[in-house]
Amino acid sequence: MRENFELPSGLRMSFANMLGEGRIEEEDLAKIQTELQRAVEGVATIHKEGTAYNHLSKDGAPEPVYFTRLPYPDPKNPNTPELLQRFKEFGEKVRATKDVVIFCGIGGSYLGNKVLYDCFQNALWSGPKADKLPLVLFAGNNVDPTMLEDVMARCALRAKHVQLRENRPLNVLLVPISKSGTTLEPTVSFLYLYNHFASQPDTYTVDGAVVTDERMTNGPLNKLAKRFNWPLFDVPNGIGGRFSVLSEPGLVTAAVLGMDIPELLRGARDMDTWCQSDKVEDNPALYNAALKFVGKKFHGCSIEIFMPYAMDLKSLGEWYVQLLAESLGKRYDRRGNVVHYGRTPVVAIGTTDMHAQTQMHQDGIRDKVVQFLWVDAMEGRLTVKNPFPDIPEFAKDDGLDVGSALKAAMEANENALSSDKRLNARYMLPKLNEYYLGQIFFFLMLSIAYEGELADVDAFDQPGVEVYKRIMNKKLAER
Repeated sequence: MRENFELPSGLRMSFANMLGEGRIEEEDLAKIQTELQRAVEGVATIHKEGTAYNHLSKDGAPEPVYFTRLPYPDPKNPNTPELLQRFKEFGEKVRATKDVVIFCGIGGSYLGNKVLYDCFQNALWSGPKADKLPLVLFAGNNVDPTMLEDVMARCALRAKHVQLRENRPLNVLLVPISKSGTTLEPTVSFLYLYNHFASQPDTYTVDGAVVTDERMTNGPLNKLAKRFNWPLFDVPNGIGGRFSVLSEPGLVTAAVLGMDIPELLRGARDMDTWCQSDKVEDNPALYNAALKFVGKKFHGCSIEIFMPYAMDLKSLGEWYVQLLAESLGKRYDRRGNVVHYGRTPVVAIGTTDMHAQTQMHQDGIRDKVVQFLWVDAMEGRLTVKNPFPDIPEFAKDDGLDVGSALKAAMEANENALSSDKRLNARYMLPKLNEYYLGQIFFFLMLSIAYEGELADVDAFDQPGVEVYKRIMNKKLAER
């Protein structure tokens, strides 16, 4: 069995701690040859035809699956060369004219965008500095009055500074993101904030750009875009929210931040190229999916801990929670059998959660697989200098490389888990930039698609979500 992958880009994956006696063995993979063949054929069909077996929209109509086309800018694909140029021009204009940009989205229209924002601010990679960017805020990701008050307070403070320095109103851009244009959380935030800013024309100017289904010409956001001549970006057909970070709902944030979108897509494209082999040990995404599938099927691993050793990547873990939970948490398989499939995803951060969760990982129920994520460029950046030489207890920390200490903590966590045959694996990025971010996004999306095929569940619907939505809409209508 294969312990390690090293891709041409330098991204590495170590699965050694998933394998061996008492963990996953050769015979485990031998037992799922039928499932592996189905997975290879299923994802190949998605690539070639843009369809997944028996995948239907929430209205019961056949629905395409186009996420594998996102890395390939082409006139026939969701991302076109013209769209990338439009985003470039849009981002340049926003950065030149707006003081504050507020994105109003939820689920996949927020989580992926927050990853882009958090990683863009990381000092490990080049790009526009924070002081050259508009203030970027997120609202609409919860129905929370305190959050809206905080957003308004941040804007009011910024408005005072602009008024004092430049004697002008604060220029605010609102970006509601909703396929239907009526999703509760983004709509509530957008309406409240627009009214708040528009009612104070001496303090604020408010403008908009919308991301919605452009085919819904009578949709509410479409009407506003037409009325005010606002930029309108599409929520592409066949791209579910949790797979949308590399499409218009996510790229609108990348554009505002000045990210290199072609590099983001190139990273995803290269990963796609390296994950199309029909041999499980030559395809890192399929291999990753197979080990997680086997871990659940034969070893009872119904929980996955996603644990980056970087605070800036906490939001990547939160994005992955939705990707895994909505894609794999299914009551029925695609033939209507009750299976109750899925793993419960949990975000942890090293070293913070070594002091909070590791006790459970190490000694609790043996139902977890721990997935570490490391960035090589963490090392060699900061060295501790002890300013108190008279206190001997601090001497051991003098000259300590902070990144090396972080890596030592992760390796200790790995070794401890492995000493008790607890399943764990590691992804390693050389550094954090658009290219590698595109790679890890697409690797995780492909892994989930492959596991959906292995488990024979529809990884692209979310019928359980519709249950609470129907109940909530009824309750709201009764108020």
